[in-house]
Amino acid sequence: MTIGNPRPYPFKVTDELYVEPRFEELRESEPLCPVRLPHGEPAWLVTRYEDVKTVLGDSRFSRARAVREDEPRTRYHRGLPGNILEFDPPEHTRLRRVVAKAFTVRRVQELRVRAQAIADGLVDAMIAQGPPADLVAGFALPLPVTVICELLGVPLEDRTRFRVWSDALLSTTRFTPQEVERCADELSAYMAALIAERRKEPKDDLLGVMVAARDEEDRLTEDELVAMGVSVLVAGHETTASQIPNFVHTLLDHPDQLARLRAEPDLVPRAVEELMRFVPLGDAGIARYALEDVALSGGVVRAGEPVVASNVSANRDRAVYTCPEALDLTRQEATHVGFGHGPHHCLGAQLARMELQVTLRTLLTRLPGLRLAGTGDDLARKTGSGVKGFSKMLVAWDEV
Repeated sequence: MTIGNPRPYPFKVTDELYVEPRFEELRESEPLCPVRLPHGEPAWLVTRYEDVKTVLGDSRFSRARAVREDEPRTRYHRGLPGNILEFDPPEHTRLRRVVAKAFTVRRVQELRVRAQAIADGLVDAMIAQGPPADLVAGFALPLPVTVICELLGVPLEDRTRFRVWSDALLSTTRFTPQEVERCADELSAYMAALIAERRKEPKDDLLGVMVAARDEEDRLTEDELVAMGVSVLVAGHETTASQIPNFVHTLLDHPDQLARLRAEPDLVPRAVEELMRFVPLGDAGIARYALEDVALSGGVVRAGEPVVASNVSANRDRAVYTCPEALDLTRQEATHVGFGHGPHHCLGAQLARMELQVTLRTLLTRLPGLRLAGTGDDLARKTGSGVKGFSKMLVAWDEV
């Protein structure tokens, strides 16, 4: 191991939608930087767009190796055994294929009508209540939670329980290690119980498809089945639920871009992509281990050394984007890495895109003059979590 003098990372612990200025310095002067995350051994940090894509997409970097190492990470808990994030191709490909059909472009477009109906119902309730309304509790959480529960086959009435478990699994400091372990065990037991129900009463939801892949086709182990169910449930709602208020807050902070989007609603799909590039959902990244010596900008990563790739930094790389610190909803430059890259590119990216597109169209057309309520208690940020966002966002709008 040749990673000496590591710097504490993340560089600045903040719950705000903040991009550390040091990333720009590192991209220029030290694109391969030694760091130490809160847990695990030292690692190299890569910050340039092309290097990030190499680490995420090149088969010379392994996720499976991390299972055998003291993996650098921000969270105490390393995830459930059999988690899809633990594998490299071809094992990763085998697991991904089990659920991939549920997230194809065609299947997601079929879900758009249902997502729009849910969104309209939630806005109807907000309008009936009248402003101010909590965008998080009233819209941002229930929209993706309802969609993923219906898709996977999880009872919606259990959402309060699995929201606590989800928060714990994504916790950096909000939960104690003992609480995280307990919540992980409870969530695993909950998913195992749902799987047992599917075996007694088969259904054609995604969980039923996964159980059939386990029992009839022997395509995954029992641990993999439970972990896959948990991963789809947590990842299938958490990031979108966080990005909805993040996007709204960012647009309100950029009134010129918000005005343009209101005037040109056909910009919504492009706006979602630009907001995914611009909004820093989380800074740390997931470590990969070099299987052989690999040359990157700034030096060579030796075989056996871990590397953390900063998607947030890559999305602000001046070598790739013109004025990357500016929000430009008409931007047509390189594809962002907000959903990752390579084999572990977010499986639910198309679902998230669709839900975020539905969200922006619905909120901007049905809640004219959408704004923060300005009550002095209108915002509360998530704390101690690996995912940035808001736990409360009071909004108001012009009555129609």
